[in-house]
Amino acid sequence: MNRRSFAIVILMGLVLASCATQPEPNAYDPPGFLLGLAHGFVSLFSLIGSAFWDIRVYAFPNSGGWYDLGFVIGAACFFGGTGSQTR
Repeated sequence: MNRRSFAIVILMGLVLASCATQPEPNAYDPPGFLLGLAHGFVSLFSLIGSAFWDIRVYAFPNSGGWYDLGFVIGAACFFGGTGSQTR
């Protein structure tokens, strides 16, 4: 794949992703940072379980940026995302 084709694919992906919206969360106490951390840590098990049961990998509704940050940190801890083994 040359650079021009790659750039077109990336541009089309961005255009299509810009149309995506999420409904407004309607919850009394949505999950925050700590539950995002826990959900990120068990995301692999949730993904496997979702093939057999009605389990979601990512909680919705959530508290937004804090949940996202916790999810990413939890997933990075579980999957070894520190980069220390790249040498």
